[in-house]
Amino acid sequence: MNRRGANPAALLAAGALLAAVALPSRAGLFDDDEARRRVEALRTELAQQGKDNEVRIARLEELIRNIGVVELVRSLEQANAEIARLRGNLEVLANENQQLQKKQRDFYLDLDSRVKRLEGGGSAAAPGPAAAAEPASTAPPRVPTKEDQAREVKAYDAASNLFRRNDFKSAIDAFRAFVKDYPESQLAPNAGYWIGISYANLRDYRNALGAQREILVKYPQSAKAPDAMLAIAAIQSEQGDTGSARNTLEDIIARYPGSEAAGKARTRLAALRR
Repeated sequence: MNRRGANPAALLAAGALLAAVALPSRAGLFDDDEARRRVEALRTELAQQGKDNEVRIARLEELIRNIGVVELVRSLEQANAEIARLRGNLEVLANENQQLQKKQRDFYLDLDSRVKRLEGGGSAAAPGPAAAAEPASTAPPRVPTKEDQAREVKAYDAASNLFRRNDFKSAIDAFRAFVKDYPESQLAPNAGYWIGISYANLRDYRNALGAQREILVKYPQSAKAPDAMLAIAAIQSEQGDTGSARNTLEDIIARYPGSEAAGKARTRLAALRR
């Protein structure tokens, strides 16, 4: 059979068959492309999530580091406060030690001079009746023994320990007893000073001022006199009497220009003038 004589119906059937065979193949091709697109989209989404997670982790690590820094700064501040407190205690102890050493030197010098005077008078002729009739008040004063000195230092240390324990009421009583028992002691001005400071810590400013002013009256040449004036200025400033505080600071500089208290007074005056 030639092609021209082919049955049209048969040709149509053959074409339909070919179309039916070709359509599933093209549909499968389209399905693969869609799957690849979805896989690629999923990969892109996962990659983006990974980047987002890295950013979040970095932020968390930074937050953790910052928390550590804050705690470190807080610990350093606490350590600095403790160091400042210890330095204050050391300053008190160093001052007390310096005064005790000076007192001990003075005791030995005084003892040596008195012994020399006694030795010089021992070779003189025996006193006559007139000399024997002299009043007992002309006898040399009693020389403190080492036991006396030890008791004196022990009494002062006991009062100082009460102050360091912040037992200010007991410290006041102990320092007052010390001044009463050892009025001529080299440490008597120190005891009076710490009485005033104890009253100030109790916010009894009237008695605090009275104790410090008593030092200026009784011991104006004492090393504690400028410190007493500095304490007076601090109390005046605490009470809001800035004018009196300024005058007291200026008096310290004028009366005791070379003292450590004068240096502190200059610093405080500068702060008041700002």
